[in-house]
Amino acid sequence: MDVKVLSLTVLLAVALYARTSHAKPFGMVERCWCRSTVSTVPQRAIRELKFLHTPNCPFQVIAKLKNNKEVCINPETKWLQQYLKNALNKVKKTRRRST
Repeated sequence: MDVKVLSLTVLLAVALYARTSHAKPFGMVERCWCRSTVSTVPQRAIRELKFLHTPNCPFQVIAKLKNNKEVCINPETKWLQQYLKNALNKVKKTRRRST
């Protein structure tokens, strides 16, 4: 038997019977959505806010604007910090009332 045919047969047999990995393909590994952030977004232009925290990335804030654009907001922005503080206080108050 030809060595090339034999090696090709062995290679195909190994490929068919090898265990498949449960790892994600390289292109699907979680990446940071926000590569750059802005600090100057008018609050009246924001339709909704999304908060993301993934193992590979820091805390990310994504704002969907009224013109359907999405921008990443710097989490250190003063108005955003105040917004988050108010939201946490509101949650704490509702928990106190329900207990």
